[in-house]
Amino acid sequence: MKIRYLDGKRFYHGLIAGGEAVIRNRKYLNKINVFPVADADTGTNLALTMQAILSKSKIGKTLKETLHSVADSALAGARGNSGIIFAQFLHGLSHELPEKGIVTVKHFAESAQKSVKHLYDSLMNPVEGTMLTVIREWSDSLVEQSEGNTDFLFVLNNSLTAAKKSLKETPEKLKVLADAGVVDAGASGFVSFLEGVVEFIDKGSLKKAVAYKTPIDSIVDGELHLEKPGKYRYCSEAILSAKDRSMKEIREAVAKFGDSLILAGDPEKLHVHIHTNTPELLFEEFNRLGDVSGIKVDDMLRQYEISHNRKYDIGLITDTASDLPEELIDKYQIQQIPFGITFGNRQYLDKRTIQSEHFYHLLKNDRNHPVSSQPSPQLIRTNIEFSVGYYDKIIAVHISDKLSGVVQTATSIAKDIAGTEIKVINSRQLSVSEGLITLRFAEAIAEGMAYDDIIRESDKWIKNTKIYTDINTLKYMVRGGRVKPLTGFIAAVLNLKPIVSLDEEGKALAYGKSFSRKSNMKKITNIIKTELKKKGLWKYAIVHADAEKRANQYAEILTTITGQRPAYIMPLSPVVGVHNGIGTVGIGVIYD
Repeated sequence: MKIRYLDGKRFYHGLIAGGEAVIRNRKYLNKINVFPVADADTGTNLALTMQAILSKSKIGKTLKETLHSVADSALAGARGNSGIIFAQFLHGLSHELPEKGIVTVKHFAESAQKSVKHLYDSLMNPVEGTMLTVIREWSDSLVEQSEGNTDFLFVLNNSLTAAKKSLKETPEKLKVLADAGVVDAGASGFVSFLEGVVEFIDKGSLKKAVAYKTPIDSIVDGELHLEKPGKYRYCSEAILSAKDRSMKEIREAVAKFGDSLILAGDPEKLHVHIHTNTPELLFEEFNRLGDVSGIKVDDMLRQYEISHNRKYDIGLITDTASDLPEELIDKYQIQQIPFGITFGNRQYLDKRTIQSEHFYHLLKNDRNHPVSSQPSPQLIRTNIEFSVGYYDKIIAVHISDKLSGVVQTATSIAKDIAGTEIKVINSRQLSVSEGLITLRFAEAIAEGMAYDDIIRESDKWIKNTKIYTDINTLKYMVRGGRVKPLTGFIAAVLNLKPIVSLDEEGKALAYGKSFSRKSNMKKITNIIKTELKKKGLWKYAIVHADAEKRANQYAEILTTITGQRPAYIMPLSPVVGVHNGIGTVGIGVIYD
């Protein structure tokens, strides 16, 4: 039966068939992935992009309306270079397609060819011998085949032949493919998509409604960068809405932060992909340009090190509420899962797209009080499943379950994963004390301590860990709803300076109060001095919220008392600073 027109329903059903073909072939696509880097993720990224499109898009009254829904879903859910390129092609097609209820072969072919320009314009440095080439040569064939032919199946079949020929020739255009003896993975994914569409039209029923179901087998979310990164460490993506800006202005503003820049969409809804060393500065620029959502930042260096040069047999994961300096995170190859932070309509990832200095500047000057959010289950799963691929045993140390739901989520995910021992540790701590607990695990792993022995000792370590928090003012806790306004008002009038700790279950505990910061410092240092008469000391560390001078004063006194310098002094993480506010100093101690 000849198919002489395309409407929204027919297009959507073909899209499902093509998308499912890509999802089925993702492992093969990962295997042949060598360009732009051999990071074995093209299949995963294309599959995730297809999954986002099929899950979120809807059939409209017209083909153009359906395609707009598909393009929007693609731009929002695209992953990696290949996924964003495919999304940009759909976006261009949605703009070029005529406003008609049904579309002929000729209309569709001409629109596909015109959309290729959108694709090339989205890239800083288009490379031939890739997905770009195959899409371009396929669309050229569509136009050629549509001359004198009105049957979609005939035209698509013949243009598929042209796409396969173009795919086969990709190694002739790109030396890295020829050297590896493979075709381009992204291009192969596009051909898989076309094959799925053609097979459905040839054998399926266009009248029968087809429902998309999310695959039962897991697809890890996010790019897995398994090849050593170049000069840039972080793969950053976001959806940018900057309708008052031109594409040229956005491109010039963003390009200076790194390379591998792709802009898919238009200023009203733009999916941006770039590799950078300064995601926090990049996202400041994003926020200057417009509204930002769909934030993703992958640490390419950490993924490469774990996959190619892991230091230890046991993998260690924590979250960004654990305050540890970056040099220790890097030294022990610790994966750190970021919390979310929102200032009004501006979204950030803790310690990824916002660092402490900028956070405390905003806390002082922004009329919006920030709100924190725990990492998504998918983000937690991504980190655990990545570790499972490279470690036989994994320890995940997280913030107290009385303060966040991360422990419950991680525990639930770990139970679903077979074949690897995964222990989720409820640190019953926060900030500097959680950081010290994580450091204790890291040093035990580095020293070669057996996994079972570490787990056995962990409860004792946690029980011997304390945090003493010197709060400057309760106004931030009042703003965040942690303290009633009346209590905050009375504290301000009386100039009360609370000392906050955590009890044995990990719940917040009022440890004491003073009428001056000087008295608070004396109380906290005396508490530690008294404890040390009964116990030994493993390590202590200090964090501060824009109060470095005061943190150093604590360090001087405690060095005299303990005979040790602090393991580290560092700014309090933004996600903890949301509630404790400027001027806070926290001292974490692990007694022995």
